[in-house]
Amino acid sequence: METILIEWASLAVRWIHIITAFAWIGASFYFNWLLNHLLKSDDPKVMGQLWALHAGGFFNIEKRNIEPGHLPSPLHWFKWESYWTWISGFTLLVITYYLSADAYLIDPSVLALEPWQAILISLGFLVGSWLMYHSLWKSEFAHQKTNLATLLTAAFIVVLAIVLTHVFSGRGAFLQLGAMLATWMTANVFFVIMPGQRKLVKATLEGQPQDKRLSEEAGWRSLHNNYLTLPVMFCMISNHYPASFGSAWNWAVLMGLFVVGVLVRHYFNARTKIGNWKPLWLLIVAFVIFVGTAIFSSYPQIKLSLEKSSAISYSQVQPIFAERCVACHAAKTTHPAFPIAQKGVLLETEEQVRKQAALIGLQVSSKAMPLGNLTQMTDEERTLVVKWAQQVQQP
Repeated sequence: METILIEWASLAVRWIHIITAFAWIGASFYFNWLLNHLLKSDDPKVMGQLWALHAGGFFNIEKRNIEPGHLPSPLHWFKWESYWTWISGFTLLVITYYLSADAYLIDPSVLALEPWQAILISLGFLVGSWLMYHSLWKSEFAHQKTNLATLLTAAFIVVLAIVLTHVFSGRGAFLQLGAMLATWMTANVFFVIMPGQRKLVKATLEGQPQDKRLSEEAGWRSLHNNYLTLPVMFCMISNHYPASFGSAWNWAVLMGLFVVGVLVRHYFNARTKIGNWKPLWLLIVAFVIFVGTAIFSSYPQIKLSLEKSSAISYSQVQPIFAERCVACHAAKTTHPAFPIAQKGVLLETEEQVRKQAALIGLQVSSKAMPLGNLTQMTDEERTLVVKWAQQVQQP
């Protein structure tokens, strides 16, 4: 009963998370497009304007200088999309990864941890990484050497990726990095961007000059959020693709796809700003890196498929499925965490197993299954199952 309730809670929270994330990311894309398409106006009070057609109506959008002592009302703020994306995301992290830490977050072959240890480490990374990032960008160093601070931030993310993949399971490490960066993004909004905007509003009402440093810091954080959007989205969907997180060099795969996300985001930024197809080369480079990363990640499986080996019968792998897989993939499961077969995959009979041969080969070779290696499948067993699955798929 408890597991079923958790499953429905996970569905509800995940749905909310997707809705709020769409709203936040959509607003980010829209305002970036808007700022890069504003045209000069003859009105000195108007910093830029544009006309748009949408839903059968014409819209005239202006960016204006506001006279001191006057504030238009109502004034719309864009913050709750960010806050609720993080709140729902963290709740989902608790429901899925913390309540089932032994299955999703921990891999004993990477580091033997108790669930409570893994959870504390995860929370520590969320808070600690934000404090280090925030301290850097609040320092005088960032104001004086912004480009170097950017490079240090990029290097910090690489180090985090390496460390995380040596602490958590591949699946957990990818999700953890995404959760950390999403925490940075929402914390940027809550601790930097929104306070800066409140001070801007206060200065406007009181007729005081604006603090340029606040605007500069808010601009940096907004830009960081802009470029982190697509990499974070990848981290959040990566758990569905074991070919990405299952590599022995999964941190390098993660960083390769991270760069792809940054390049694609930069293409959108440059495309809207320049207004032509010159930035198309960014997409070409992103595609090349994506393909290269995919080949790099899949090379061990490709190599294994090319090796010649003697025929493997089902009787040789059947005991492995019975001992390592059937507990979670049966009509009546025996694992307490999974009351029904995961994704409806049954592995009790030869016919059922052969039907899933392609999926089995991918999941087992990437170590995505068994989840958290709870049933302790050995590397020798994995190799035997993968070779059998490859032979089954051969014509």
